[in-house]
Parts: sequence; structure tokens; C-alpha cells
Amino acid sequence: MSLADYLTKNYLTADSKPEKKTKKRKRKDGPQSGLTIADDDALGWGAKAADADEDDAPINVSATSAEFRKTKKNNWQTIGAPAPSSADQAAADAIIASAAAETSARDIADEEAPTVDDTGMKMESGAHAGLQTADQVTAQLKRKQAEERKRFLMDGAEHSGQGKETIYRDASGRIINVAMKRAEARKKAEEEAAKAAAQIEAQKGDVQRAERERKKEALKEAKYMTVARYEDDVEMNEEMKERERWNDPAAQFLTKKKIGRSVTGKPLYTGAFTPNRYGIRPGHRWDGVDRGNGFEKEYFAARNRRRDLKELDYAWQMDE
Repeated sequence: MSLADYLTKNYLTADSKPEKKTKKRKRKDGPQSGLTIADDDALGWGAKAADADEDDAPINVSATSAEFRKTKKNNWQTIGAPAPSSADQAAADAIIASAAAETSARDIADEEAPTVDDTGMKMESGAHAGLQTADQVTAQLKRKQAEERKRFLMDGAEHSGQGKETIYRDASGRIINVAMKRAEARKKAEEEAAKAAAQIEAQKGDVQRAERERKKEALKEAKYMTVARYEDDVEMNEEMKERERWNDPAAQFLTKKKIGRSVTGKPLYTGAFTPNRYGIRPGHRWDGVDRGNGFEKEYFAARNRRRDLKELDYAWQMDE
């Protein structure tokens, strides 16, 4: 007996042809008959046997195929963990596929890699001596590089010299003290900077240096001065009196004449001299001879001429 005949005989029952129902319903519905499925292995279907043991008794399922098809309630029961969703299942499948691809690629690479024989004489580069193919030499070189990198990573920074100070040596091989050399270079740079500052200072005149010192002293004294200075300030009045002006008409009436001395304290020429645009008086040893090219004279003449024309123009406008 075949498997199909056995299943038909013991488990399946042919459905009878359903009768047509008329509008007048002259005939009554007969008892429904159909396919009956009785499976001993199915769990959770039908009623349990009364006299059977709770754990060992089989579960009989008796239901017609028509009733099974007509029911709208899901009678299936989930046993174990719930099935994953479509997104989780897709992600899991992608991970499994990538792992499988990596494994297969690794296997293919191992199979395609040439066989390296460690026995025999090796050169310093890591390749064996003798006749070999290009693939074999390449594989040996890569293997040597991988071993060196692995050993370098295992040694760490202590043996690699990372973070340590560089040791410098001279031509004879002696170690150079870097700290001492740096101190000497710093000292030399400071000396050169001081020499350059001295040269710049030497280029300045005595008047500029004296003026700078005077300003420093004035700033020191300004700490003890009041905020406002009035007309009865004695120090300010004395300072204004001592200031000399070449066009001061009342200078000849001063009873106390100041001896001509420069800002640096050196004596000045007390006689008449040609004025200059900077207001610098000649020294006390000047012999009275003007050795200039006449530029100062032309300068003052042009300035006076321009001022006269301006005043004359203003006078003509007022006459009109």
C-alpha cells in the first residue's frame, strides 16, 4: 500500500457535494459532512482523553475541512519565542550573509595564496634564496612585514623610543648636551639683541634721550599731582616762564636772564643767529659763519610770502 493510499484510508474523508439552496428553502439543511483530520502529533487541538495521562496522552483533532476553512479566528498557537519582524529578519539575514561572504573570501585567499616553505636559507628581506615565483616572494615579504609589525606592537613605546628625547652627536660621535647648547644659543641671542638696542640708542640724539628721561620723571611725579591744574599752580607757572620764545617782545624786560644752556647741559651761543625751522640754537663754539646752502632762508621767505598773500586776499575781499 502506498503512502497516499494509507493517508486516504486512515485520515482523509471525501467531502460530499453541497446541495443547492433555493430561494423558497424547500429542503432543510442536512448534517454537514466533510474532511476529518485526526493527527496525533498536533498540539493544542481538540479535547484530551479523560482516562489518559496529562503528559503522555496524545491529542486528537477532529474537525471538518469546511469548518476549518469557514472559521475567522486564528486557532494557531505560538510555541517558544515570537517570530522576528521583517526589519529584524532582514538585518539578521544581512549580518549572516556578510559573515558568510567574509569567511568565503578568507578561505579563497588562503587557497589562492602560494605555499611558503619555511625550511631553507632566508635572506635579510625575509624571502628564501633560490628560484621562486613572484607570488611566493611577495607572500614571504608580506609575512616578514606582518611579523615585524606584530613584534613592534608587542614591544610598546619602551623599546620603540617613542616619547624619548633625541640624542644628538657631533662629527666625532660624542653626545652633544642639548640643554647646554640651547642655553648658549639663548645667551648669544640676548647679547645680539642688546647690541642692536645699543646701536639704535646711539643713533638717537642727546636731546631725544633727555626728553625721554624728562617724560619718565614727569610720569612719576604725576602720581602725586591733583587731577586739575589751576592758574595759581606754582610749578606750572615757573615752567612757562622758563620757556624761551624767539618772538617774545617782553623777553628783554626780564631781570633774571637764563644762561644759555642746552637740554643736555652744554652752553649755547648767546649772539644772534639765523633761525631754523627746528628751533635749534648753535653751540657756544660757533664762529658766526652760516655754512648752510640757504634752504632755511628760502623756507622762511616762502612761508612769510604765503601768509602775506593770504592776508592781502582777505583785505581785498573786505574792500569789495
